[in-house]
Amino acid sequence: MTAVPKKKLTEAEYLAIEKAAEFKSEFYNGVMYPLHRDEVTGMAGASRFHNRLKENLIGELFIQFKNGSCQSFSSDQRVRLTQTGMFAYPDIVVVCDEPQFSEIDPNTLVNPQIVIEVLSPSTENYDRGFKFAQYQLQSSIREYILVAQDRLRIERFVRQSDNSWLLTIFTDSTGVFSLGTFPAHIAMADIYRGIPVSNENSP
Repeated sequence: MTAVPKKKLTEAEYLAIEKAAEFKSEFYNGVMYPLHRDEVTGMAGASRFHNRLKENLIGELFIQFKNGSCQSFSSDQRVRLTQTGMFAYPDIVVVCDEPQFSEIDPNTLVNPQIVIEVLSPSTENYDRGFKFAQYQLQSSIREYILVAQDRLRIERFVRQSDNSWLLTIFTDSTGVFSLGTFPAHIAMADIYRGIPVSNENSP
C-alpha cells in the first residue's frame, strides 16, 4: 500500500483528517495508508464480492451473537492497537467483553478480540504481513481470520498460551467454519453465498 502524506502526522492530526476524509485510511508511525484502492483504476472502494462476503459474515455473526455477550462491528469501526499505536479498520471486529474506547477518540475501539479480514489482491500481502504482525502485538486479540474471496478458503489463527498462533484452514464447501475461542459455527455455504469461487483450494 502507498503512503499518502510525506510528512509524519500526530495522532490528533490523523484523526482530524480522517474525520473530514471521503475515504478511510489506516495510520501507523505518523503515516496514513488508504484502504481498498484499486491497483488498476486508482479508485478507492472494495469490490462487490469483497463487500458481499463481509455482509454475509456480519449477518451470520449477528445471528450467532444476538442472545449473548459478543458484539460484531463492520469496517466502519476503527480500532487502535495500543501496543503499537496503529489505527486500523478491520473488515469485521468482534468484542465479547465490555467494549472499551480510546481516551483520545471515543469512537475508536481499543480491546478487539477477534479480527476478520477479507482478502483482496491489493491488500493480501499487507493483511498477511505487516498488519498481522501488528495484530499479534495487541494482547486483547485472540483470533485473526483471513477469508479468501477468489476461492473457498478461510484461515483461522488462534493465539495460544505461549503467544504462538495455531492455524486451522477451512475449505470444505459442505462444512462449517467455527471460531476458536467463542462458540460460533457458520456453514461455509452461507459465508460464500453469492460469491463465484474457484474449486481450487491450494495456498
